[in-house]
Amino acid sequence: MKAILTSIVLMISIQIGAQSTINGKVYNMKNTPISGANIYLEGTYDGSTTKADGSFSFTTTETGTQTLIVSYLSYETYTMAGDLTYMKDLTINLRDDVSTLDAVVLSAGTFSAGDNSKVNALKPLDVVTTASALGDFVGALQTLPGTTTVAEDGRLFVRGGDANETQIFIDGIRVFTPYTPTTNNAPTRGRYSPFLFDGITFSTGGYSAEFGQALSSVLLLNTIDEPDQEKTDVGIMSVGALLGNTQKWEKSSLSVNASYINLAPYNAIFTNRNDWIKPYETASGEAVLRKKTNSGLFKLYGAFDATNFELTQEDINLEEGAYFKLRNSNVYVNGSYKGKLNDTWTLFGGASYTHAVNNLNIIESTVKNTENSMHAKLKLKNRVSNRLKLYFGAEYFVTDFEEHFSDDNISNVAYGYDNNIAAVFAEADIFISKHLAFKPGVRGEYSEIFKDFTVAPRVSVAYKTSERGQVSLAYGNFYQNPSSNILKFNQDLEAQQTSHYIVNFQHNGDRRLFRAEAYYKTYDKLVKYDSDFTAFNSNFNSDGHGFARGIDFFWRDSKSIKNFDYWLSYSYLDTERNYRNYPTKSQPNFANTHNVSVVGKYWIDDWKSQVGFSYALASGRTYTNPNEPGFLNNKTKPFNNLSINWAYLISPQKILYASVNNVLGFRNINGYQYANTPDLNGNFNRRALRPALDQFFFVGFFWTISEDKTSNQLDNL
Repeated sequence: MKAILTSIVLMISIQIGAQSTINGKVYNMKNTPISGANIYLEGTYDGSTTKADGSFSFTTTETGTQTLIVSYLSYETYTMAGDLTYMKDLTINLRDDVSTLDAVVLSAGTFSAGDNSKVNALKPLDVVTTASALGDFVGALQTLPGTTTVAEDGRLFVRGGDANETQIFIDGIRVFTPYTPTTNNAPTRGRYSPFLFDGITFSTGGYSAEFGQALSSVLLLNTIDEPDQEKTDVGIMSVGALLGNTQKWEKSSLSVNASYINLAPYNAIFTNRNDWIKPYETASGEAVLRKKTNSGLFKLYGAFDATNFELTQEDINLEEGAYFKLRNSNVYVNGSYKGKLNDTWTLFGGASYTHAVNNLNIIESTVKNTENSMHAKLKLKNRVSNRLKLYFGAEYFVTDFEEHFSDDNISNVAYGYDNNIAAVFAEADIFISKHLAFKPGVRGEYSEIFKDFTVAPRVSVAYKTSERGQVSLAYGNFYQNPSSNILKFNQDLEAQQTSHYIVNFQHNGDRRLFRAEAYYKTYDKLVKYDSDFTAFNSNFNSDGHGFARGIDFFWRDSKSIKNFDYWLSYSYLDTERNYRNYPTKSQPNFANTHNVSVVGKYWIDDWKSQVGFSYALASGRTYTNPNEPGFLNNKTKPFNNLSINWAYLISPQKILYASVNNVLGFRNINGYQYANTPDLNGNFNRRALRPALDQFFFVGFFWTISEDKTSNQLDNL
């Protein structure tokens, strides 16, 4: 018995002697103790948690080389591999986890709308629930600061840049003809339906090195990755009809939308200032095919539309008016793939093709132009760690433009150009901590038409000043070749260029967001010519220059008032240019000094309704009065527009929708047209350029047929 007890005591002594003690303290990077951190040996049950002073201690019977793990919420996991004999009196500093929701965001010059964005200025459904937008994503973005109200145009004018300076991308691939064709003093619309998109990024400046050929801004549209269910959407509207269907399979899905718009019935009820011979008519269709692979997602997007109309517009120099006829067709195809190569590398590749044809009759002239364009891109992403992500890529743009012109004096004269551009880019996301991040990048482009290579460095930095506030800075150089109306006549030019300087502050609270952003832009190598309009005999050069500076404010609040969501935006813009046929540096006639937008939406339970309003106020724009000395020497009166909408839920899947644009009937003036010659008193007569309609009324019925029998299009109205 004594021998047995002796053996037990000896075994216990040996076991105790084989135990190792692991101890130390855990701090953050500011040497503040962390309480409650988990410490353990990988693959064992041996471990502990830290005390209030950050200390820990535990014993283990393991021997040799082991891996010590230290983890705590909002901090990066710490790993230490080595012999247990060295794991004593440790001092461990945990670094902030930069991937947490409260980490700093690189956001200077950028507004995002999407489920994957940490800071949303807009939600995806805001694109089509804004009263003044009339279902157009561009119309919704015009309520954001940094944009300029050019009511007769309809495109995006951003921070002193004209509409050609903003480029649009779908799933990262360029869209060459994003707007439907129109006539003078009639706003265009975006070609693509917002119903197929769930993510929008609108950069008003300082954007990524991945994107080029845009002097002012880029708009990124992302199609839906995975629809939630099969459904059919039907819409009957006062201006036409639409039909959509989504089908899902195990690893793929297909969404199709088609629409037909004809303004003949509307014009018969509401007369306008145009003498329509054939009212506006367009048929369009879109489709997105998605296919999951083992490591990625393939998307194929296609869109087609055909538009035609014929009218005579009032013209002060033509007693019979100005005749205009248009027939247009546009095809756009976009394919992309994004997938993982391994745990750290991601691949993106895609290409798009555009075929656009315009047939125009303008007074006594006939014009036919055809554009064939292609964009191909390859991008690699290396996630080195949470703190370092590297991006590399290359892309190629091809544009073949051809135009034929005829009138009483000229027969079938051809103009055109080939504009091919090769580009490479590289940039990095560098997170020093969850409070400080950098994004340096560089883009190089070679233009075959100019035989010139440009290098554009870009950098942004963001610093988190408080739990919900941060400051961002951005700088970048940007290049863009002139547009078709110039290159078709002359290619002996240079790439236009600009530099952006941006400082941004934002506070992202609980369902509240405030942004303030100041910027300064310089322009160089802008195109100048010596004629009233670009023509084959114009003299062109690249001596134009200018600047734009201003400050933007944005406030959104969906918390203060129950069921009420609203946002306010204000922009101040000071800009001058000497370009085109300008004799001196002046404020361009598309620029407003002040722009204000107020948008609100309210859900009324008792009425089963969502009501909304949108108000826009813009200061006057410059124009030249030949009866007074000077160039762009006068300004129009301010622009005002109050629009309202109402969506009534008839049943869970049926909605009646109505909206009125400019409900108060403001008599807005977009500018003036002056006579080419003075009257007997030496004065040039003029007429006001007013919208074809002071108000626009819309009524629609929308019905959704889905698997769950509750989904509807309220979020899309």
